[in-house]
Amino acid sequence: MTPRRPLRLAVFALALSVLAGAGLAGKALAGNALAGEADRSQTDKPLVGQPLGVVELFTSQGCSSCLPADAFFAELAAKENIVALAYHVDYWDYLGWKDTLSRKENTERQYEYMRAFGSRSVYTPQAVINGRSHVNGARREEVDGALARMGRSGEGMQVGIKVSRTSDRVIIDAGDAGSGPSDAHVVIVYFDPPQTIKIGKGENTGRSMTYWNAVSGIQTAGMWHGKAQRYELPMSVIAKKGGCAVLLQSVGKDGMPGPILGAALIHKP
Repeated sequence: MTPRRPLRLAVFALALSVLAGAGLAGKALAGNALAGEADRSQTDKPLVGQPLGVVELFTSQGCSSCLPADAFFAELAAKENIVALAYHVDYWDYLGWKDTLSRKENTERQYEYMRAFGSRSVYTPQAVINGRSHVNGARREEVDGALARMGRSGEGMQVGIKVSRTSDRVIIDAGDAGSGPSDAHVVIVYFDPPQTIKIGKGENTGRSMTYWNAVSGIQTAGMWHGKAQRYELPMSVIAKKGGCAVLLQSVGKDGMPGPILGAALIHKP
């Protein structure tokens, strides 16, 4: 489904302030040990292993073509080896139903991908795979095929990300790329817990759908320069959300989002 009228979008800012005063700027730590044996004793094992890939679905409650994609996405979100994120966009709201999970920033991210891919328009349901290419999000064979193909060709998750936690913080360890990529942003993408929504108007009137991993905010936590580095987030911030994903994403000189080199999920404690 392609928009039938132009949108006036603000320039996308990747470093979005999600929670005022929460102090989310990531910082690198010099040592390998956590401060204090009490924190060390509470550190969990890594929460997520190396995922197969990242699927970012751009969808809308007001788009009839999105229902099959949303159902398939729920399956992806349940898989431990997939980082699945749903960006609800707002440009279909004029059809009669305002998407209750839509955000202007989600629409802006999709338009940034459009420019990065050299496309001329956006559409729903669009699935962006590993920040490298896009397919119809309702076509299971295309999504699965892209993930498998990129895994074989070296365009999958190239940099390991280990996530662990203590009683009051989340620790993110980004690995060493060796002779591989040397620069990327550490992007934190927050999402809501599953929500069942009954749609009251528009193309999907009367339908109910449970939406998984609906993105509610994006935060840049720091820069990664190809070498192993550690970042921290306060546990209190994660606890207020359904969870979040850590994306190690390269960014072009023009600021456009590029390939995702590594990823991990952090679920609400």
